[in-house]
Amino acid sequence: MHPITYCTNIHPGETLAEIRAGLDRHGLAVKAALSPDAAFPLGLRLSGRASLELAQPGAAEAFGGWLRERGLYAVTVNGFPYGRFHDTPVKESVYLPDWRDPERLAYTLRLARVLASWLPAGEAGSISTVPLGFRRGFPEADLPLALANLRRALAALAELYDATGRRIRLAVEAEPGCLVETTAEMVGLFDRLGTGPEVEDHLRVCYDCCHQALQYEDPAVSLDLLARHGIRVGHVQVSSALHLEGGDLSRLARFAEPVYLHQAVARRRDGTLARFDDLPEALAARLPGVASWRVHFHLPVFVSRLPECDTTQPFLEEILPLFPDDAPMEVETYTWGVLPPELKTAAVADSICREIAWIDKARRARS
Repeated sequence: MHPITYCTNIHPGETLAEIRAGLDRHGLAVKAALSPDAAFPLGLRLSGRASLELAQPGAAEAFGGWLRERGLYAVTVNGFPYGRFHDTPVKESVYLPDWRDPERLAYTLRLARVLASWLPAGEAGSISTVPLGFRRGFPEADLPLALANLRRALAALAELYDATGRRIRLAVEAEPGCLVETTAEMVGLFDRLGTGPEVEDHLRVCYDCCHQALQYEDPAVSLDLLARHGIRVGHVQVSSALHLEGGDLSRLARFAEPVYLHQAVARRRDGTLARFDDLPEALAARLPGVASWRVHFHLPVFVSRLPECDTTQPFLEEILPLFPDDAPMEVETYTWGVLPPELKTAAVADSICREIAWIDKARRARS
């Protein structure tokens, strides 16, 4: 069974120096608690700025050596947020550059070359990425350009494998408000990209449990739909969303904050869904006939209930045992800086360890 880790987008850090500082402060504490005598895997978030630093001669080798000296190694790379991700309003800019922009392609390939240089021979790596782009402001006429750039990335990954023997897979992450937000839309994207060795060997899904729970998807049905279309999971990101029974969304008003988008999905009493790109928009809508709400706010997996509402923890309990044993799995509660105070009673590393222990127990609960 693949060891569970966490995604380092939890820690602020855009430069290599900042990334090293976060790992020294938090990552080593997690390793000491969970893997004191063996190397510990990481889901490493590398910004656009860090990728440019690593592209300098000798930089990737030096950083890889720095990780090894501390008993750390990269299993996956979070290549989704390109720019600054903490301590400043991010909102929809987190999706930029999207796949229309050649810099998204260049950034992704920089990450692939770095990860390939760190992997042992015969090993495979996974890089998560934006699902084409944010739906608002992305006209249908731009879709062929985005798909062409994605195909260029897959071709380059095939060439990288031929040259190095290290297979790096691009894992598309469905995201609320983007062109791909549901499992069915993910299937549609794979259909558009077609088949062939480059697609089949180098394209995967980054399955974000918070995002799919937000869509009110059935866990078994979602994974079965992927499997029936031959779509494999590259890695899994694990956190929960907010779940509110009833239509009084004002109870969740304190979760509207200025840094991240908190997309909201209402399930009406007739079973249909209404989607909003951010919580303030949903609050202003005063939507009638709502049976329940789900809000995109990554929460620690061990939290089942808050004073105002429940979480989507039951989605995790149902889906985690269904993933294959070899799927890399990582905690991704990146909202630590904006979490309600009552959820930050422990140190960051302690909370991460508690999440990993909870996931491990849930994953092993196979029928």
